[in-house]
Amino acid sequence: MTDPPLFLLAALVLVAIPGPNHLYITARSIGEGRRAGVASALGVESGMLVHIAAAAAGLSALVAASATAFGFLRYAGAAYLVFLAYKTLRARGGEDAPLLEPRPLRRVYLDGVLVNVLNPKVVLFFLAFLPQFVDQRAGAVPLQIAVMGLVTALIGLTADLGYAFAAGSVGGWLRARPGFVRRQRYATGLVYLGLGAAAVLAGPGGRRA
Repeated sequence: MTDPPLFLLAALVLVAIPGPNHLYITARSIGEGRRAGVASALGVESGMLVHIAAAAAGLSALVAASATAFGFLRYAGAAYLVFLAYKTLRARGGEDAPLLEPRPLRRVYLDGVLVNVLNPKVVLFFLAFLPQFVDQRAGAVPLQIAVMGLVTALIGLTADLGYAFAAGSVGGWLRARPGFVRRQRYATGLVYLGLGAAAVLAGPGGRRA
């Protein structure tokens, strides 16, 4: 790895910028509580491990170079987010409901994994960001990419958990407000639809989700 301090600084800056993953975790935390937000954060970064393995094995480059493979990933990710939006918008919740149909944490975790695995912008992020810090003279390029990816994922997990805890606290306060459940359901559904649209429009040059 070339210039580790610069890599850490760049990773911190990129992760600190609010992105789609943060929006997803925030929406889940506000709507279903802090535990759901934490499960979502763990799921998102577990999905990141799949991308790290793919990048280290050279599969990410193959996916990005194939219009068919990249298109499948893009539309599959968008379709899953639209499905989550549909489930959220049709959920039943009265004005006094404490949460919007809280799902089992295992299901919430798997949702986070799939949302990130099917996110084409993460593929582009690893292709654009990590190779800049690879030291060809040091050899073992896949190992360098894997190590840098894991460091980025750990930094990302810290940020994701911060969003989950903060949004969970805000959600607890908001749930005491009349009419919150209904408005939040629509807001969360729109967030998922917006993320789905962003997945469809993903192309070269995207930042980390």
